[in-house]
Amino acid sequence: MATFTCRSMAFLSLAAAVLVALLTAGAADAQKLSPNFYSKTCPNVATIVRQQMASAVAAEKRMGASILRMFFHDCFVNGCDGSILLDDTSTFTGEKGAGPNANSVRGFEVIDAIKTKVEASCKATVSCADILALAARDGVNLLGGPTWSVPLGRKDSRTASQSLANSNLPGPGSSLATLIRMFGNQGLSARDMTALSGAHTIGRSQCQFFRSRIYTESNINASFAALRQKTCPRSGGDATLAPFDVQTPDGFDNAYYQNLVAQKGLLHSDQELFNGGSQDALVRQYSTNANQFSADFVSAMIKMGNLMPSSGTPTEVRLNCRKTN
Repeated sequence: MATFTCRSMAFLSLAAAVLVALLTAGAADAQKLSPNFYSKTCPNVATIVRQQMASAVAAEKRMGASILRMFFHDCFVNGCDGSILLDDTSTFTGEKGAGPNANSVRGFEVIDAIKTKVEASCKATVSCADILALAARDGVNLLGGPTWSVPLGRKDSRTASQSLANSNLPGPGSSLATLIRMFGNQGLSARDMTALSGAHTIGRSQCQFFRSRIYTESNINASFAALRQKTCPRSGGDATLAPFDVQTPDGFDNAYYQNLVAQKGLLHSDQELFNGGSQDALVRQYSTNANQFSADFVSAMIKMGNLMPSSGTPTEVRLNCRKTN
């Protein structure tokens, strides 16, 4: 009888261990990403995401940049886990209200629309984190940028961290040293950082984030500063938008780096990449070699997209991207 009891306890302990392993299957040490992850369970997911993103970008070109930025802000906070998509509730504080995200990150309704279409085709199968990764890729490509195979198989976090969103994301006034350090904290090299900064070849920024640069900094093209001052006064108009790339605002190309060489970077953090520092040579290279920029950007996007939640983070495949199941 005693032997049977010991065996039963051992079996129960094993069963409990298996259950714990299953519940945390989305943790960093358990996730294996592959472009073919949904080949059998949801073979049309990439087509669905592409169609929805094509509609969104056709309606508003800026949306391609907005979704790309959302993906970046998701990945830099405990990995690419869809945590940025979670709404606040009376008992839960998400990341949408963090300083870098509040009244700034946009496009959540586009992800919702994609998720609805994906759920109709493959219920409870594709994570919101993977949808965001695919949507970011398509946003880039639809605006003339490169495409690439997106490794898939992410899970959605059941948690979020407003404090990490406030501390992990570099701000518009960041120095080169700060940019290198903050990207380095995510396992991304200085070269990755400079390539990923090329995302600013599309999109817009609010006046409040570049006002100081256009009125007080000396390493700025005078005519460019004057142009931006026309719509960004010394006071007021904080939310007025201006394009990051003065040449091709909605075209994904290497003009961003050409702008930096000409001292036409919109943000202080942009111009820091070309200001007598360690990235000057690479910026010059990208400014004249669009293919090299595209190749490095794709490599860095895949590397960033592979950032996983810390081990033990509770995960799932959300049915609604805005809330846990």
